[in-house]
Amino acid sequence: MDLDLGTENDAWYGWRLRGRHLFAPDGSTITPERLRGLLWRDELELRRAGYASRRKAEKGTIGRQYGPKVKVVIVDLGDLRVDGDGAA
Repeated sequence: MDLDLGTENDAWYGWRLRGRHLFAPDGSTITPERLRGLLWRDELELRRAGYASRRKAEKGTIGRQYGPKVKVVIVDLGDLRVDGDGAA
């Protein structure tokens, strides 16, 4: 099996899939195990940096697991009634 990937304006242009190996335009090969390892490492580096996905990392937004943070403000109602503005 010999398969050319991509078109002239595509990022995969020049890459070929021959048997179990992926061939780069310069002739170097990547085995399925090596490709799996590269993808695994990329995923762990993103997770370590706090990004949920490659797309969010490219945008520069860190994904939050539990949504936006909530700020809790505690006001003593006695001070609010006396001063009228809540300043202690």
